Amino acid sequence: MAAKIAAELRDHGLANEPLGVDVAEMPVLAALRAEGIDVVDGQQVFLEARRVKTGDEIALLTQACAMVDAAYEELYGYLRPGVRENECVGVVAKVLYDLGSEYVEGVNAISGERCSPHPHVYSDRLIRPGDPAFFDILHSHLGYRTCYYRTFAVGSASRAQRDAYVRCREYMDQAIALVRPGATTADIVRVWPRAEEFGFADETAAFALQYGHGVGLSIWEKPIFSRLVSLDHPEVLEEGMVFALETYWPAADGWSAARIEEELVVTADGCEVITKFPAEELLVAGRKYWTVGGELNTRREAQSHLNTSRDASRDDGGD
Repeated sequence: MAAKIAAELRDHGLANEPLGVDVAEMPVLAALRAEGIDVVDGQQVFLEARRVKTGDEIALLTQACAMVDAAYEELYGYLRPGVRENECVGVVAKVLYDLGSEYVEGVNAISGERCSPHPHVYSDRLIRPGDPAFFDILHSHLGYRTCYYRTFAVGSASRAQRDAYVRCREYMDQAIALVRPGATTADIVRVWPRAEEFGFADETAAFALQYGHGVGLSIWEKPIFSRLVSLDHPEVLEEGMVFALETYWPAADGWSAARIEEELVVTADGCEVITKFPAEELLVAGRKYWTVGGELNTRREAQSHLNTSRDASRDDGGD
């Protein structure tokens, strides 16, 4: 194959020109170089070409997100004590494939004490009452990807979980408010917390927790939003860009956390969010429970005795 490529280059008078390659295995690169071909990085050329999307591309990315909206609708109805993280992954994958997804690239399913620190793989952990659970759904529709987090509380949400979600949402909303043509990635990341503010030694250790990235034919494309790189190397936002912004905040209890991710299209005067499953407040999944005194408050601690004191009974769950 390398010899055929070399022959084609000679036939077209390009034998002495560099050959840009996007993605290739090392043996392929070695074979091309053995034929005397000057192989160079072509990936940056492709990434620059994909930085701004066409109208058709935006339509496909929006449809891909709509399919994940449906997956979250099904997952919200399925989540309850006794199901496992890997079973949730199966539920999501079935919905997406039924709707025509060509490839479910991954579903992060994280619950309970696994939420902080934040891993990126699911397990067979059994979900319990009062657990936080967050998910990232990544799939491909006609080649166009999604990257789309949502967080739920199962059965009820503790004060620590609620507070973490509010903080996570605030950072998201502050970032979205700044998105418009001419703004920069540095403008966005300045409103996000420093790594040390949420328990990490530096920005390298906290990389991808307060984060943003282009979405298109790949899950991660340009532009990139991160305090690790964007303050020193800002990128200008342009109309037609599509990217995801994601925020994370660990709860004060030391084990739960909140995670939100929205995908946006940069418009002429701002942006449009194309990830539509509700995320403005923490959603409680699972059945409602009834006591002799009426419906059990979904704003409660997972350990029952913490809800029976005089102070707890007076807590209406407000901020």
